[in-house]
Formats: sequence, structure tokens, C-alpha cells
Amino acid sequence: MLFKIASVAALVSSVAAHMAMNEPCPRFSPNCATLPQLPAGQSYNHNIKDPIAYDGPVFMSDVPWPQPVASWTAGQPVTVGFQADGAAHGGGHCQFAISYDNGKTAAIVHKVMEHCFFNDPLDSNTAEVLEYTFMLPANVPASSNAQFIWIWTNAVGYRELYTGIADITITNSGGSKSYTGKSAIYPNHAGYDTIPEFGGDYTTGLSLYDNAPNVTITSSGYIAEQLSNKKPISSRISEPSSSNSSETS
Repeated sequence: MLFKIASVAALVSSVAAHMAMNEPCPRFSPNCATLPQLPAGQSYNHNIKDPIAYDGPVFMSDVPWPQPVASWTAGQPVTVGFQADGAAHGGGHCQFAISYDNGKTAAIVHKVMEHCFFNDPLDSNTAEVLEYTFMLPANVPASSNAQFIWIWTNAVGYRELYTGIADITITNSGGSKSYTGKSAIYPNHAGYDTIPEFGGDYTTGLSLYDNAPNVTITSSGYIAEQLSNKKPISSRISEPSSSNSSETS
């Protein structure tokens, strides 16, 4: 009986706490080092570590912070951090993207494939890597109203999707007006392919990322996007409330 209770407790723990971004601070996380003031009518999201509902919006909130939570400079290193107490589910594939239209269109600026949160493939729930520092592309346009997006597809466990969206500013002294990169994709979500459990094969699903279309984004939104037969993200993200592996870049 004690063994059964312990097993159930372990299972509950493994499904109740997942990985979550905390730098830059995602929308209404209560777990960041510095907490911005909440918009009127909003509350902190204490379920920030939950997976995204299969047929719901791909982000937990479409309402931005009242003020940006980070100021980044194109062509300079930036750091993305994660909470230390989440279940890492053997790692998996992480995408890091920039958007200028509240996440409707997002272009990849960095990715960590195969074993995100680990130094090497490892079937473990305890993350080894909680920070990634990479160069923000030099031609990412300046904006006082940009969004940074993290997307994670786990290697082990239920086939789920985890995301975070943070409101940031970007400066660019070079005057770039557009950036072209791979379009962010949302595996294990309605309208996208499901990536099965890796089962020790950490190349599982890589072709989906390699074959993602290019998207060109500007500080006012996007220029062009080809999503083949996939349902556009813009149809699955509501407008803001009027009330307020290897590591590659």
C-alpha cells in the first residue's frame, strides 16, 4: 500500500510541475525575479507550468504586460532563463522566436533541438540547463512592442505543448526593417503534426522544424508567410482585450 501511495504521489508530481520560462518574464507569471504591475482586471497565472490545451490558444494570455519586461539589442547576446523546479521530461525541442503582432506570426531566432534543458540526451525529469544565451540576429527590427516566444515539445511523457510569451523592446542602430527566419511551429497542437515520444531517438520530429516555411516579419507585423496546409496561427489567437541535439541559431 505504501508503495502504491508513493507511486501515485510521484506520478502526480511529474504531471503537475513542468518547465516554465522566467526570463524574460512571461505574461502574468508569479515566479519572476521582478514582477511587473498587472494590467487592470488581470491576475497572476499560478498555472504557468501547465501544458497548452490541444485546441485552445497557443499562449496562456493575449493581454500584454503594461510595460516591457526586457530591453534587447539586435546583434547582442540575450539570455533566456527557466524555473529550476519543473519536470524536464527528458528534454526535447525548444524554439525561440520573435513576433511583432502578439504572437500571430513568429520567426525563429534560435533553437535547441533534441535535448533542451540537458547537456546530452538524458531520460530525466531534472533539468541540467536552465539558461540559454545566444546572439539576437543583427537584422531583427527595432520595436517598443515586440514579443519573445518560447515553444517546447517534450521528449518523454504525454504529447503536449508548452509555451511562454514575454513583452520586450528591441533596439537596432542599423535600421533594419525586416527579419526572415523559419516560422515557429506548434507540434502537438490542433492543426499541427503530433511528435511521438522520442523513445531514445532524439532526432524524432526534426524534419518538421527543418521543413517549416520561412516568414518575413517587420515591426508592424509580417510581410509574407507560407504555412502549406496548416491552419494559420492568426486564426487561433484572439485579439488583446480592449480593457486592457544540437544547438543552432
